[in-house]
Amino acid sequence: MTAKLKLSALDADDLAIISAAVQDALVAVRDCAYLKDESRFVLLLNRFRWEADPEQGTGHTRTHSALVFNEVTAVRHHDIPTAEPDRMLELLAVVLENEHSVLLRFSAGRAIRLEIGRLACHLGDVGEPWPTPWKPAHPVE
Repeated sequence: MTAKLKLSALDADDLAIISAAVQDALVAVRDCAYLKDESRFVLLLNRFRWEADPEQGTGHTRTHSALVFNEVTAVRHHDIPTAEPDRMLELLAVVLENEHSVLLRFSAGRAIRLEIGRLACHLGDVGEPWPTPWKPAHPVE
């Protein structure tokens, strides 16, 4: 059994750690939900486990995770194909733009901006990791 990641972010430094942990996570459009009555935005992720040591005999692994933002007052999409619920998005970064705005940056120039009362974010792994032969790579520009 592998240790599950469980992180919280209350400031920009905390969020940078979560951003690094979720870099290259895959998320289906249908798995991004704004629960307006709860002031909550949730993403269910297929997360690459950057923190895992592939030399420990397990190789590269992925796991399911939940990324939750509380105190969300509004959600704005940029080029998110909401009419295509099965479309997969690749999460690149999570950035605190200012004390009342978080930007979720995806590949292909897509983004989701969360307007927040304050930063209250949580990341937690669910289920057991599974092996993957692919390690995400990014071209150097």
